[in-house]
Amino acid sequence: MDRALNGWINGFIGMLIFAGSLPATRAAVSDFEPTFLTCARASIAALLGIIMLLVLRQRRPDRAELPALALVALGVVVGFPLLTALALQQVSSAHSIVFIGLLPLCTALFGVLRAGERPRPAFWLFSLLGGACVAGYAALGDGAASLQGDLLMLAAVLVCGLGYAEGGRLARSLGGWQVISWALVLALPVMLPLTLFAMPVSLEHVAIPAWLGLSYVSLFSMLIGFVFWYRGLALGGIAAVGQLQLLQPFVGLGLAALLLSETVSWTMLGATLGAVACVMGAKRFA
Repeated sequence: MDRALNGWINGFIGMLIFAGSLPATRAAVSDFEPTFLTCARASIAALLGIIMLLVLRQRRPDRAELPALALVALGVVVGFPLLTALALQQVSSAHSIVFIGLLPLCTALFGVLRAGERPRPAFWLFSLLGGACVAGYAALGDGAASLQGDLLMLAAVLVCGLGYAEGGRLARSLGGWQVISWALVLALPVMLPLTLFAMPVSLEHVAIPAWLGLSYVSLFSMLIGFVFWYRGLALGGIAAVGQLQLLQPFVGLGLAALLLSETVSWTMLGATLGAVACVMGAKRFA
């Protein structure tokens, strides 16, 4: 199979898996505290990652690769899960999904800064238009909006873009699933003790949807999705394959409406369409 096509296929599968992350997180934070959820999902995924690394006899990262792995861990293991969990206590998953429209642009930005990719000037024009579209929705959107929740989502998208770009760059030498596995292992000495410390005194109040949400974000969002996503970025290019995320808001909004019975307003859908149109324009010049 053609290398670029293989990258797009892997990236598309990863995008579909990630699309369920925010609805699953919304379900989980209904009964779990954000700190516990963030640390638990990372710890569970790390233990599975360790098993994969040992069974498949993978090499240890070089010392020169450790700083990049630390950035991946800070971005996608700690930063994005924690910030989105905090945001989803104040806004709906449907509202938060609109901000994912900015993620392809953030990923491309860090692809320029960290991986040496060079989009044309018109790319940045569309980037600014997309940012203005999302910022306008955040300021004038529905009554469920929260300034603090919106700022947390913007910060989450920013650190996630860094983690995606850094992981995609590192996957070229270390391997796609190996990157997220080693990043999880690197974070485990901190995340596991915090999981035990933040664990609820009683779990009797935790409903089935919260358990399902925790299971999804631990297995799929934190590990399996990255197996496909980082491989896709490494094979097809960070800026190019990263644009597949423009489809993620549509899938995520559908899941939020279907699984959580959340309302998808016309302003929310319009903002998503506007952001996606700008990202498509940016893709042409990436």
